[in-house]
Amino acid sequence: FIEEHLTEKLDLDIVARGVHYSKYYLHRIFTNTVGLTIHDYVQRRQLTEAAKLLVFSEKPILDIALEAGYESQQAFTDSFKLMYKQPPNQFRRNEVFYPLQLKFEINEHLDLLNNKKVNLKPEICLATKEDIPLWMELVQHVIDGFPNLEEKKHMQVLKRYIDEKQAFIMKDETVAIGIMMLSHQTGSIDFLGIHPLFRNQGYTREFLDKAIREILNKRQISITTFREGDKADTGYRKALKELGFAEAELLTEFGYPTQRMILSKEG
Repeated sequence: FIEEHLTEKLDLDIVARGVHYSKYYLHRIFTNTVGLTIHDYVQRRQLTEAAKLLVFSEKPILDIALEAGYESQQAFTDSFKLMYKQPPNQFRRNEVFYPLQLKFEINEHLDLLNNKKVNLKPEICLATKEDIPLWMELVQHVIDGFPNLEEKKHMQVLKRYIDEKQAFIMKDETVAIGIMMLSHQTGSIDFLGIHPLFRNQGYTREFLDKAIREILNKRQISITTFREGDKADTGYRKALKELGFAEAELLTEFGYPTQRMILSKEG
C-alpha cells in the first residue's frame, strides 16, 4: 500500500484505513518489525525515490517535491537537507545516488517473522565467498545505517576482509542474521549489521563479544556512527551508547559527518 501511494501524502491514519487495521495495532506491529515508525519509513522511502529522480531524471525539483508528497519545494528542501546533508540541487550536481531506505521486503522471510526463531542460536563464524549473496542481501536491509554506501565498492572490500579472515557472519539456511567486518590492525569494527527482525534479540551484543575476543591485544574497540541529533539516524547511535560505547572525535567519512565511538577494555 505504501509503495503504491508514495507520491501522495501518507500518515498512520491513511495507511491504517487503507489496509484495514487498527492504527494502534498497525503502529506497534510495523515498528516492531521494521524498526521504524510508519511516518519515518514513509518519509525515508519518499526521499529515497526523490533522490533517485534528482540523479537519474531531468524533472524540475518542484515536480519531484510534489511527487514526494510535499506541498512546497521549500518544505521538500528542508527535509532533504536534514537527511542527505545537502540541498537537492547540489545532490543533483554531484550525480551520486544512495538510498536512505530501500523497500522493506519481508515476504521471503515470513517464516522468520512468524516464528522469530527464539530458540535459534547460530554461531558467529568466518564468512566465506559463498556467503556473499546472503551478506549483500542483508546490506540492503540495513542500508539505513550506512550513508553513502555503494554496494559494488562494499563487495570489493568484503572480498578482501574475507581473504584476511576478518569478516564474520551469523546465518541460518536462508538468511544472514548478522554480519561484521573487523580490523585487527586498527581495533575497529568497520561494518556491523543485524537483520531488522532480530535487532531486539541480543545479537548485537553477541557480535560485540566476538569483536572483544578477536581483539584482545587492543585497549579499546572503535566504531563510527551518526553524530548526535542527525535526523537520518534510525537508532544506531543510541544502541551503541546502550552497549557501553563512549563518544570520541567527530569525523567526516565519504563526505558524510560521523562520530567515532569507543569501547574501552575496562568498559
